[in-house]
Amino acid sequence: MSIRAIVVDTAGTTTDLAFIHQVLFPYSAKSLPDFIMQNQHSVLVDNCISDVRDIALEPDASIERVIEILQQWISEDRKATPLKTLQGLIWKQGYAAGEFTGHIYPDFIEAIKRYRAQGIRVYSFSSGSAEAQSMLFGHSDGGDLNPLFNGHFDTRTGSKLDRQAYSNICNTISLTPRQILFVSDLADELKAAQAAGLITKQMVRSPDVIKGNFEQVTSFDEIQFE
Repeated sequence: MSIRAIVVDTAGTTTDLAFIHQVLFPYSAKSLPDFIMQNQHSVLVDNCISDVRDIALEPDASIERVIEILQQWISEDRKATPLKTLQGLIWKQGYAAGEFTGHIYPDFIEAIKRYRAQGIRVYSFSSGSAEAQSMLFGHSDGGDLNPLFNGHFDTRTGSKLDRQAYSNICNTISLTPRQILFVSDLADELKAAQAAGLITKQMVRSPDVIKGNFEQVTSFDEIQFE
């Protein structure tokens, strides 16, 4: 059965990890206190604050304490939905102000154009919010790539380490697992996708990548479809 859709990871696969850790994370850490204080009464931010208190098991945490918890989560790269949502809102301001553009590997920029021309659907799946992914690809080094995507998935779909998340993606896009190729640099994500029945390829852009028992590629130039 031929591949009809490709789902791509972001950090380490389509964008350089260094951009995430050296640009986006520090920017959100620096901007977060003022952002929370200025927007704490908006519905979305207020919901995130409540979720942080619930996850931290500190229902009476002050705003200052919530900010402290979020800063700690940023340093730990915690995959917590309220953190990712808040980071997405903060990054939106940064992109809009021209503070940075989203780093995307040139080989993926060319590949997504090629895939779409071949009628293959393209989705991203990241622990970062769908909104953050949209901003990353919408303000990329290669311009606005969002029109080339069919959608973005995040932790609301499920954990990237949980096979059910990949089954949920299959159901959402109405394809069977064997019609979908998932590309990531992380072996544990690939294991979960493989367990759900998806075709997998491991992106190895760095010698630091922990390799698994998967077909490996070093760029999207190597992922060609007839």
